[in-house]
Amino acid sequence: MGQRFYVETLGCPKNQVDSDKLVGTLLADGMTATDDPTKADLVVVNTCAFIDEARRESIDTILALEEQRKKGARLVVTGCMAERYGSELAEALPEVDQVAGFGVPVNVPATKGKRLIPVSSTPIPTLDLLNLPRPASASPWAYVKIAEGCDRNCGFCAIPSFRGPQRSRDVQSILDEVQQLQVQEIVLVAQDLASYGKDRPGELGAGAIVPLVRAVSAVVPWTRLLYLYPSDLTDELIDAICDTGVPYFDLSLQHVSKPLLRRMRRWGDGERFLRRIADIRAREPHAAFRSNFIVGYPGETEADHDELLRFVEAAELDWCGFFAYSPEDGTYAASLDGAVDTGLMNERLAELRELQDGITAARSDATIGNVVTVLVDEPGVARSTREAPEIDGVIEVPDHLAVGEFHEVRLVDALGPDRVAGLV
Repeated sequence: MGQRFYVETLGCPKNQVDSDKLVGTLLADGMTATDDPTKADLVVVNTCAFIDEARRESIDTILALEEQRKKGARLVVTGCMAERYGSELAEALPEVDQVAGFGVPVNVPATKGKRLIPVSSTPIPTLDLLNLPRPASASPWAYVKIAEGCDRNCGFCAIPSFRGPQRSRDVQSILDEVQQLQVQEIVLVAQDLASYGKDRPGELGAGAIVPLVRAVSAVVPWTRLLYLYPSDLTDELIDAICDTGVPYFDLSLQHVSKPLLRRMRRWGDGERFLRRIADIRAREPHAAFRSNFIVGYPGETEADHDELLRFVEAAELDWCGFFAYSPEDGTYAASLDGAVDTGLMNERLAELRELQDGITAARSDATIGNVVTVLVDEPGVARSTREAPEIDGVIEVPDHLAVGEFHEVRLVDALGPDRVAGLV
């Protein structure tokens, strides 16, 4: 048997896409994948650097895999931490054989004893991760990244500093990848999904996400979009999403207090968000909503927190994530005063999560008795259009329903965020 590799992916769906494309290159190199890191000749960790907790998880994972790897196996660190902290990582982690930034093949040995392989290194070639081919998906769904980088300047976010400005892909390359994956559901992702095409005004332009969504939905049964910036959620985009048959709206809101949002360098406010949500529900009563909110951003007052509580109660979103603010070096927020005490931040988080748990459960309970179409992801586990893969609840279904196929089922019970279904 030839050389075997193991890839550990941390962080967001966009990282998972990068890993899939790295896997494709390793398979093309004649290597064989293994799900056992102790048997791999090459161990790759695709890291996340979004917040401090993610960085700690990345380091812990690297050290754990270093202990597990067999003698002679190479350990390579890539992804966001490698790009953002390459030199520091190479110095701080002598256990790692190579630290490779974005675009560097992970199967290229370091030359002349150099462990850090930056993108600019020669003669090492660079990879265009966006447009590399991927193997067919092992699941009936798959993420597809339509752009890389971000042109926004949100106060809390360091992503543009290491992912760079937005770079949108050609429509045809996206459609080719969709065909290669051979799945029933495509989940479109990017750092700023709705801004797709703005960086290529001559070829694509603002609003290019709309024809792209329609083109993808003509190829696969379900098309889902993640991470929509609210200011770019146009009527045309709403219509395109509803027309896919998957009326799922993942809105990047972050907060609702107008003064705090401006400190975040963000658009909008709670009233605008509620009006837009109400407008979507008027068009599509079965629309599902997800959002994420930052708690404890510098300067967040009790009034700001109370406003967010009122919004969460009024919006009745299906799914919500609440995250403690994490200061990031080099960001605008890192220089702001008004730090929120950790204990107070945790109290606010607990209050919001308890409120949303009740809302999510109530919205699940309200569907009991309905007949819905589900996609079976694995034996006994399915999702409707209401549930995005990996981040939302699931639907328990009879084990004999074929994986990778759509089925009509009747919802008979709810268990918190999850639901139970039987045959119609």
